[in-house]
Amino acid sequence: MANPSPALPIHRFPGADGLPLAYRALGEGPPVILIHGLFSNAEVNWIRPGHAARLAAAGRRVVMPDLRGHGSSATPHDPAAYPPDILAADGEALLNHLGAGACDLAGYSLGGRTVARMLARGARPARAVIAGMGLAGLLDAGARTGFFTAVLEGIGSHPRGSPEWMAEAFLKTTGGDPAAMLPLLNSFVDTERDALAAVDLPVLVLSGVDDADNGSAADLAALLPQGRLREVPGNHMSAVGRAELGAALADFLG
Repeated sequence: MANPSPALPIHRFPGADGLPLAYRALGEGPPVILIHGLFSNAEVNWIRPGHAARLAAAGRRVVMPDLRGHGSSATPHDPAAYPPDILAADGEALLNHLGAGACDLAGYSLGGRTVARMLARGARPARAVIAGMGLAGLLDAGARTGFFTAVLEGIGSHPRGSPEWMAEAFLKTTGGDPAAMLPLLNSFVDTERDALAAVDLPVLVLSGVDDADNGSAADLAALLPQGRLREVPGNHMSAVGRAELGAALADFLG
């Protein structure tokens, strides 16, 4: 069961283009940045399930941004606010804002893709975690874009119980803004295989055992020079809330 959510203050930092973005922080010690998934936010992915508290108890300062278009961050509707690779650029802006020298990076789903993009662009944390993401999802970032576009453009019309209906239901529970999500989808960038093979630092590839939404996590771990695979119970939607995922993060990053 998820732990009670601590009341964490919202801090602000300027994104890559100056847009005001939000983050929350918990704990003291070497920083680790946790990046949430699409339609979600820091509260839903990291705070409510207890993952942030677990890492803080292990001696880490846990920094959790809300991606642009999500949560407490700015949610512009103008497509110009979502140029290619903007989420990775925002992640770099957060690192600069924090002045974080030796830090770790971790992300789930879209957050995992964002971590991979930051690594491909030259970020060199001490360690990294790419969770809820497989190799195919990084090599072809647009492969799932059509699904999410259909979800957002068809809100209110999806058959009950369908994957689209379930994604819409999740968006509603997080209070997401469809008009901000749609242009964000066009900002995703493919990562070249050679760029991933050049990431020579410890990377944990963390996946639900029944999660194949973004390709093979095992293939991604095998491509990374210091990649290692760890599986936890669940599929793409459920694994992120499991205590086992928090334990795996703490084992690797604590």
